Amino acid sequence: MLTACVLFSLIFSTQVMGQQAPVESEASEQAVYWDNQQNASTAYDSKEFSAPFIYVSEKATPACIFITAEGKKVQTNEPFDLFNDDFFHHFFGSPSKKRSTKPSLSQGSGFIVSHDGYAMTNAHVVAGADKILVHLQDESKRQFEATLIGVDLNTDIAVIKIEAKTGESFPFLEMGNSDSIRVGEWVVAVGNPFGLQSTVTTGIISAKGRQNLNITDHEDFIQTEAAINPGNSGGPLIDLRGLVIGMNTAIYSQSGGHMGLGFAIPQKVLSNVKDQLIEKGSVTRGFLGVTLQSISPELAQAFDLKSTHGALVASVIKGSPADKAGIKQGDIILKMNGKKIKDPAFLKNSVVLMAPDTTVTLTIIRNGSEKKMRVKLATHGHNTFVSSHFESKHLGLRIDNLTPENLEQYRIAQEQQGVLIAGVTPDSPAANEGLRSGSVIVMVNRQKVKNVREFEEITKDVSKGDHVLLLIKQGNVFRFCTLQAD
Repeated sequence: MLTACVLFSLIFSTQVMGQQAPVESEASEQAVYWDNQQNASTAYDSKEFSAPFIYVSEKATPACIFITAEGKKVQTNEPFDLFNDDFFHHFFGSPSKKRSTKPSLSQGSGFIVSHDGYAMTNAHVVAGADKILVHLQDESKRQFEATLIGVDLNTDIAVIKIEAKTGESFPFLEMGNSDSIRVGEWVVAVGNPFGLQSTVTTGIISAKGRQNLNITDHEDFIQTEAAINPGNSGGPLIDLRGLVIGMNTAIYSQSGGHMGLGFAIPQKVLSNVKDQLIEKGSVTRGFLGVTLQSISPELAQAFDLKSTHGALVASVIKGSPADKAGIKQGDIILKMNGKKIKDPAFLKNSVVLMAPDTTVTLTIIRNGSEKKMRVKLATHGHNTFVSSHFESKHLGLRIDNLTPENLEQYRIAQEQQGVLIAGVTPDSPAANEGLRSGSVIVMVNRQKVKNVREFEEITKDVSKGDHVLLLIKQGNVFRFCTLQAD
């Protein structure tokens, strides 16, 4: 265990030997004069230095939100549960205790990214919640119930939405460019640590491109010394122009408190995931199909390379895009689309931010010769949905995405598309039609549905007396049915 040491610097008043002290009245006048000069200079310098932080705080705070998520979650008897935040359990590696499922309330932060109410937060703040409440931090202090638009567990990012009144706009934050930030640059973190709303902290960027932290599947974190604590999850990391460069997600601590090691998801990942979740409710990524390793000085010498930059292909997955393009074991990838590859992590993170079916040009070294090869990326992974319940009271249906857990529980094929019937209300139109939990809705009013968001969008205008046509798959049997809304 590390021991924290705090060093206190003490300033003593001393008299210089060999110099005569001024008379009392003269000394008093000089002291007052120099104190006034120093105070004036300090006040000026302090205001000048603080100005950009004040600007960012006043600009960002109204667009930052306090989130409470209600649902049933795994509870433990660990002391960190007192904070009602998954932050500690998700990142601190606290020991497992006896667990039970109970109603719970988790808290976190987020920020609005559009005038019409789209907002972002961490997936671990809202995933699986039955009810998400958003508390605004502007002058209105209003509260909204939010809709979960989509979640990407691979990056721990979620998009939610609050609805504005007709003609109303929400304050929002714009995205910056995380590729242009520099180590040593000042940043501001805004959030609600321990429920203390609208808390602003500052620090510098300590490092970029942090990997292998075992926080998410795809890691390219910004490291900052700005104070991040439980409840800050999902809040923005902002540059001094007021632009979002990251989302505060994790801290490293052996004491349970802030130790100056905070980690934020970079803007380039946030923007990529946000756009996909808003557009289609799920995230797809490019897939190359190689296992890569770093190039050590010894390997660079063995392969007769001038530097250790690049990525060495350790193996190629049979039938993958790389295999089809002719990439071979022992190839060294130096560039992609003309951009130098610093290391394997750089290549991996670049590929997963690309859309499937994108064609890239790789510059490789094979047996001392440089070659260019074109590769058409495939899709990384298969099912990226997480639970996102929606209840249609008019039809008597509770709908969920086809998550990996749902696929396994109801023995549904991996390739099946649609939404799951997670529950049926007694004496409802759905119950009267004989629909039951575990069935899959494939089409609604002759439109295919792939996720809860699409189902909700198609049925949002359904009112009492309307007929809704469904294509249902129960077991291996398809059938059409019509429900008359209550």
